[in-house]
Amino acid sequence: MWISNEVIRGFPPDFKVKYRFFTQEEGGRKILPRQGYRSDFALEDDFLKTGIELRVIHPEFEDENGEIIINETRSVLELGTARMWILFPKARKERHIHDIKVGLKGYFMEGPRRVAEAEIIEIIGLFTNPRTE
Repeated sequence: MWISNEVIRGFPPDFKVKYRFFTQEEGGRKILPRQGYRSDFALEDDFLKTGIELRVIHPEFEDENGEIIINETRSVLELGTARMWILFPKARKERHIHDIKVGLKGYFMEGPRRVAEAEIIEIIGLFTNPRTE
C-alpha cells in the first residue's frame, strides 16, 4: 500500500498538474506506470535552451476523485491529475520558485524522451515548503 509523500515528508506537494500520457504511437510508453513512478519533469521553456537540465520533480498520482492512488499494483490513469514534488529544497529556492507558474506546459520525462504532457493547474506548497537541505 502506497503511503503519500505528504505523510512521509510532513508538508504538502509543491504544485499540481493535469497530465496525459502519450500513446506508444506518439512516442510514449508501452504500458502506463504505477504509483511510485519516478520520471523527471521539464517545462516547455526548458527546451528553448541549448542543453536541457531536467528538473528532479516527481509525480504522485491521483485517482478519478482526486485522492492519492494507494494501490501500487494499479496502473495510473492515462489522463488525470498528479501532485508534484520537488526533491531538492535548495533547487526549490534557487530555480523552481521562479519558474513554476499556473498555466505553464511541461512534460514527464524518461531521460531525453517526453512520455506525457502536463499543465500546471495549482500552486500548493511551492512558496512555503523547505528551501534548505
